Amino acid sequence: MKNLKLFSEVSQNIQLHSTQEVVRFAAYDIDQSRLFFASATNSVYALHLSSFQDGKALAKSDLPVEVCSIDLEAGDFITAFDYLAEKESLLIGTSLGLLLLHNVESNATELVGNIEGGVKCISPSPTGDLLGLITGFGQLLVMTYDWVLMYERPLSEVPEGAYVSEGDDVSVNRGGISISWRGDGKYFATMAEVNESGCMHKKIKIWESDSGALQSSSETKDFMKGILEWMPSGAKIAAVYKKKLDDGCPSIAFFERNGLERNSLRIGEPVSFETLKWNSASDLLAGVVSCNTHDAIRVWFFSNNHWYLKHEIRYPREAGVMVMWDPAKPLQLICWTLAGQVTVCNFMWVTAVMEDSTAFVVDNSKILVTPLSLSLMPPPMYLFSLSFSSAVRDISYYSRNSKNCLAVFLSDGNLSIVELPAPNTWEDLEGRDFNVEISGCKTALGSLVHLLWLDVHSLLCVSSYGSSQNNCLSSGSSETELHGSYLQEVEVVCYEDHVPDQVTCSGFEASVTFQTLLESPVMALACNPSKRDSAFVEFEGGKVLGYASKSGIVEARNSNDSVCFPSTCPCVKVAQVDAGGVLKPLICGLDDMGKLYINGKSLCNNCSSFSFYSELNNEVVTHLIIMTRQDFLFIVDTKDVLQGEVAFGNVHFVIDGRRRDEENMSFVNIWERGAKVVGVLNGDEAAVILQTMRGNLECIYPRKLVLSSITNALAQQRFKDALNLVRRHRINFNVIVDLYGWHAFLQSAVEFVKQVNNLNHVTEFVCAIKNEDVTETLYKNFSFSKKGDSVLQVKDLCDNKVSSVLQAIRKALEEQIPESPSRELCILTTLARSDPPAIEESLLRIKSVREMELLNSSDDSRKKSCPSAEEALKHLLWLLDAEAVFEAALGLYDLNLAAIVALNSQRDPKEFLPYLQELERMPEALMHFNIDIKLQRFDSALKSIVSAGDGYFPDSMNLMKKNPQLFPLGLQLITDPEKKQAVLEAWADHLTDEKRFEDAATTYLCCSRLEKASKAYRECVDWSGVLRVGALMKLDKDEILKLAYELCEEVNALGKPGEAAKIALEYCGDISGGISLLINAREWEEALRVAFMHTEEGVISVKSSALECASGLVSEFKESIEKVAKYLTRYLAVRQRRLLLAAKLKSEERSVIDLDDDTASEASSNLSGMSAYTLGTRRGSAASVSSSTATSKARDLRRQRKSGKIRAGSAGEEMALVDHLKGMRMTEGGKRELKSLLICLVTLGENESAQKLQMTAENFQVAQVAAVELADDTVSSESVDEEVYSFERYVKKTRSTARDSDAFSWMLKVFISP
Repeated sequence: MKNLKLFSEVSQNIQLHSTQEVVRFAAYDIDQSRLFFASATNSVYALHLSSFQDGKALAKSDLPVEVCSIDLEAGDFITAFDYLAEKESLLIGTSLGLLLLHNVESNATELVGNIEGGVKCISPSPTGDLLGLITGFGQLLVMTYDWVLMYERPLSEVPEGAYVSEGDDVSVNRGGISISWRGDGKYFATMAEVNESGCMHKKIKIWESDSGALQSSSETKDFMKGILEWMPSGAKIAAVYKKKLDDGCPSIAFFERNGLERNSLRIGEPVSFETLKWNSASDLLAGVVSCNTHDAIRVWFFSNNHWYLKHEIRYPREAGVMVMWDPAKPLQLICWTLAGQVTVCNFMWVTAVMEDSTAFVVDNSKILVTPLSLSLMPPPMYLFSLSFSSAVRDISYYSRNSKNCLAVFLSDGNLSIVELPAPNTWEDLEGRDFNVEISGCKTALGSLVHLLWLDVHSLLCVSSYGSSQNNCLSSGSSETELHGSYLQEVEVVCYEDHVPDQVTCSGFEASVTFQTLLESPVMALACNPSKRDSAFVEFEGGKVLGYASKSGIVEARNSNDSVCFPSTCPCVKVAQVDAGGVLKPLICGLDDMGKLYINGKSLCNNCSSFSFYSELNNEVVTHLIIMTRQDFLFIVDTKDVLQGEVAFGNVHFVIDGRRRDEENMSFVNIWERGAKVVGVLNGDEAAVILQTMRGNLECIYPRKLVLSSITNALAQQRFKDALNLVRRHRINFNVIVDLYGWHAFLQSAVEFVKQVNNLNHVTEFVCAIKNEDVTETLYKNFSFSKKGDSVLQVKDLCDNKVSSVLQAIRKALEEQIPESPSRELCILTTLARSDPPAIEESLLRIKSVREMELLNSSDDSRKKSCPSAEEALKHLLWLLDAEAVFEAALGLYDLNLAAIVALNSQRDPKEFLPYLQELERMPEALMHFNIDIKLQRFDSALKSIVSAGDGYFPDSMNLMKKNPQLFPLGLQLITDPEKKQAVLEAWADHLTDEKRFEDAATTYLCCSRLEKASKAYRECVDWSGVLRVGALMKLDKDEILKLAYELCEEVNALGKPGEAAKIALEYCGDISGGISLLINAREWEEALRVAFMHTEEGVISVKSSALECASGLVSEFKESIEKVAKYLTRYLAVRQRRLLLAAKLKSEERSVIDLDDDTASEASSNLSGMSAYTLGTRRGSAASVSSSTATSKARDLRRQRKSGKIRAGSAGEEMALVDHLKGMRMTEGGKRELKSLLICLVTLGENESAQKLQMTAENFQVAQVAAVELADDTVSSESVDEEVYSFERYVKKTRSTARDSDAFSWMLKVFISP
């Protein structure tokens, strides 16, 4: 659904030597964009196409050309003419058989051959290696560019004995004998004469270019003038012939390479053809047609197995117009006349679908009208048609304020106006054809190039005057004295009353009310929707200026409505967008290279088509639809464009095939290659209409547009429309709830139910609600324009969305919907789908219905308003698991209801009847107890068995023992003191089994079980608790002393010498043993204090132990410093090698994973333990006793993880070395013990030993910290510079900056070196 629009038409004249001189032939130089013309006087004229684009083409002046004359003998003249790009010369054939090569640059002519009988046709092959030539004797010659004849073949087929005169008179005939090559140059076609029954007919012959073998030939037909044109793609060969049954009307027939006719195009009027030309894209066929009163250039297009006449340009018959397509530009047509007028026509494809989704497809003198909002009817089908007096050249549609008008410019220069009824009445016009009369015109309109409605009574157009085409237009246009191109305003008046629901085809009159002479060609006109009676005019080069009615062009210095595209954009559209409450125009332009510009800025560099979409179904555009040449469809929010959130340039719209899965939400992959966007369906339809290459229409519904429409519907509180959109497009129903927050939906639940008013739809909605925000999960890649002003958006993740929403729906159903069986089933659905399901409440509603049925109530209205209990139960079972419903019925303690549920869930009665009968025979409390046990409702079961009496106390105890969480509840329910004591003892026994000895000991104390409490304290190594309980048990002094010695040994054996020292000193009175234990615990200050208080020998023991420990630590710290340096060196070597390998692999585009581990290193990395004051493994140090059980266990776990070997060259060696360096740091406990040792040494006067120890420990810690910092810095670096990452440099830096940090707080200030 597209029309061919002529957006630029530039005409200029070649200054011939005389008025009698005429142009006969033309050739094209594709390399330098030059045209060569040969005249009847053997003159050659050369001109550049750039002269048509220099801005002077509007002026009435002759075209600057280069002229040269070909010297020929008297009576000889040019009969064939073409340009050889490989030779950079013109090849000329003459009537006397001369074959000349004329060099344009040097103006030198060379005779390369002499052909007997003269030269009638020259045709170079597309590949540039062969040359086809037809002589005056009808001989086919094929030669190389070195003028070597490859073969010669006769063209005509003459029966034996027939007389054929020699072609001594070789006349020049336009559209005569020709050679047509296939695009790849492998085959060519000729037209051959055949004498059948005394009549000369013709047939098409297909030749193989290399061997000259005849491949195939067509049937003999009455071909017209030997016209032959092979489509560049090679699919069809076009020729013209007359059929006997067509009353002299010719047909364009299309043949295959095998000579068979594929299809044909009937012209429908008695005309004669002069030539046919395919464009380089093989989609347009141009032909010069001679009619009774004029010649016409007609352009046909094939789509959906139908040929459309898309454009017609008329010329006077005496002009002798000829055409050729630009080989490099498929939509540029070059026309010239005998008098030397050259016209360059630039076409463009425009969508036939207007803003209101109405399609107006041009086909000759008809316009096929199809409202796509009613039905997607691909052409050539249509709803109704409009017929005009001549072929349609341009159209403009106006649809605003209930007015629908169509302005049509015809090929005869007339203007026709049609007023259409409202689109909702067009169904009554199906199949009708309306003849539209031409509008009266008081002044000459000229040749219109652009046509645009300003308002319902005013048209803006670009008209040209003074060319030879104007002689074939209406009388007013040919008699005017105007010359050049004008921007003019045309007033349209209708003198007939418009009949509603009818098409008004007559009574219109047009008159020019305003004219402005144009100094630069106009490329496009576009209406300005933001201002009344105004438009935008784009000039050549991309400059866009505003136009105001009756005022003309508004200069940029006086208006902000002007932009400048970087290049000329034939396709310009203007969208009205909302910019913060202010309506502004968004000027979009698409150039020939596929670059899309927005207000002068490049948005997309590979756009093939684009359109606008309005979610409000009005003139305010909300989304930009972009189709790229990669066949991806992008939906861009105009707000993102205005705010600059969309990246301007090519990157945003180019999809990397490796990342398609990641980006699949930002675009739609169109399955039809080469499809174009032809229109959209605005509003809730949210559709994009695509037309495929073969002509079919496809309607797609991009998720982004659909979600935008749903957002808009919810913002306007149109819940029914939103639900219909969700159902139609299979959108998750949660969108309706989540888009503005489910708390806001609760306030609108009543309105939702009231609008939808369809219980089936409500039930479907209820079943889909889930406890998630789909805007953050399923549709997280779509940006929702949530209108917070319309609805308050609140989100609370703590509440239950499903239950709250369904409760609101249930309440709304009860308030808004009359009672009915369907309503009751819908309410049951809301209960069943709650989270968790309200099964018991549902069963209670069913139970009430069943009780009403059993009572045979006389209230018939109540019965009619509710479904039967069986139906309701089956509905509930369909929604929920049957076992869950059965258990819920049991939980209500209603055995009859449980039996009904079991029967309706297709369960075998042998499975449930005996169980229900057994329950029925039990007392009520025991029945409840057994049901609760089955349903694992243990709290309720305990209450039931306790209420059954004291006789069931053992059952209560067994239940609590099997379910220990019931002990607190049992203590509340059981009031008898003795039974409470038994419950407490059982609870304490359970805690003991669970190894929770402290809680067990406390519980034992509550029930006065002292021996068990003492045992529990002893199990958890709480020596204080053991001694407290011993006091409660009235133990004598000897027993207490014996118990203390036992506890001291046990605590010391468990690695708590500090705690054991307290027992030895306080309970056992063992001073020397206590001091020894304090020394083992590394509590040096406390050990020295006790020694000073009691004995001199203890002081000596403490001193010797402290010196020995200090000496050992100094050795370990020195060894650790060496290991830090060793591991750091190893790490830097591995890091350097890996960086070199990564660089090498990157250059070779290989993966690091493919490397063999041996390439990294063959060395071994045995990591041994560190000192007691590091996190590494320590071997055989006397300082191995930690200060607490928790610290010891954590340290052991860390040592186990860090110990072992790291395999050299492995993938994790590098990071393992870093982790090991970090693991060598001094622990907090080690720092505390080290500081205590230093203070002890100072107290004992061993200052030198203390200073040496502190200095060695400081050196180790500084080295470790510096090594870790260096490793961290190099991990993120891409190179390892030895000067920058020097270990000595980092040590110096750490020593100067880290001393005042908390990590070095263990150091004594008196020993800190400057």
